[in-house]
Amino acid sequence: MRELKRIRYTCLVVLLLFAASATNSYAAERIHFLIPGGAGGGWDSTARGVGEALARSGIVEVASYENLSGGGGSRALSHLIETAERQENTLMISSSPIILRSLRKIYPQSYHDVVAVASVVVDYGAFVVRNDSPYKSWQDVIEGFLENPRGVNVAGGSSRASMDHIVAALAFNKSGVNAKQLKYIPYNAGGHAMVGLLSGETQLLSTGLSEAIALAEQGEVRILAMTAPERLDRVPNIPTLAEQGVPAVFSNWRGFFAAPGTTAEQLIQFETLLSELYETDEWKVIRENRGWTDFFVVGDEFSAFLDQQEEDMSALLRELGLLN
Repeated sequence: MRELKRIRYTCLVVLLLFAASATNSYAAERIHFLIPGGAGGGWDSTARGVGEALARSGIVEVASYENLSGGGGSRALSHLIETAERQENTLMISSSPIILRSLRKIYPQSYHDVVAVASVVVDYGAFVVRNDSPYKSWQDVIEGFLENPRGVNVAGGSSRASMDHIVAALAFNKSGVNAKQLKYIPYNAGGHAMVGLLSGETQLLSTGLSEAIALAEQGEVRILAMTAPERLDRVPNIPTLAEQGVPAVFSNWRGFFAAPGTTAEQLIQFETLLSELYETDEWKVIRENRGWTDFFVVGDEFSAFLDQQEEDMSALLRELGLLN
């Protein structure tokens, strides 16, 4: 196994050195992105940002896109699997919900049915309150919850047992309280959840960090904490849960998968493509402008990361009574 990994790594290095001149490579000519959601969402913006950087930098000649919404992403996943023989130049973008929804049997398939290529960016969870909220720190929230669990309603822009709920449950659980008592109020979208917070219907909003930053910049809310392992250079004033004594770290990665049956050579070409992307100024500019945190994990390391996240999510869901 060690020798196989060494050979695979050597091949990747060789391809990185010569990919620019390999005009007969399908990946250097055209790349197609399968997007499991509609225009404007996180999957869509990330896939198009990656494609834009690849095209602008000259790594690929043409980047094309296909939005295939439905089933919370399961329609696109099924399509990639069922049409695998026609998808040799296709990368499907996904994120943590591919694990969460398959664990809860919302998806009939899982990431195990496709080929993990690489993650490119990560968004952390964040917890937001109104500017006039009495909560000045995460510990204030926990103390309020301990006094009156029903008095701390948590808003999220997705359904119960989805990402916003799970991240909030993780934070409360790691704070030493019974997260089963958490009153989570699901809204149809992040904007509606924000209205719920500002109206006073809820006292805390669980959302993605990039979205939280945009909300805070409008001047109506404050960010109490985030789930990054340490403070981020681009938002140095936002504290982590970890530094407030809560060992809760969670990252909602976004990455790419290839169709089942992808050959070792094709996989190395995809990995090379995204490795080259990572080094370009075009990608760095797009990533910074959109507030994304770099999280480039490729190949076997990405597969191992997915396996660990599946194990962690499964344990948390069982603890919360959300998984049989």
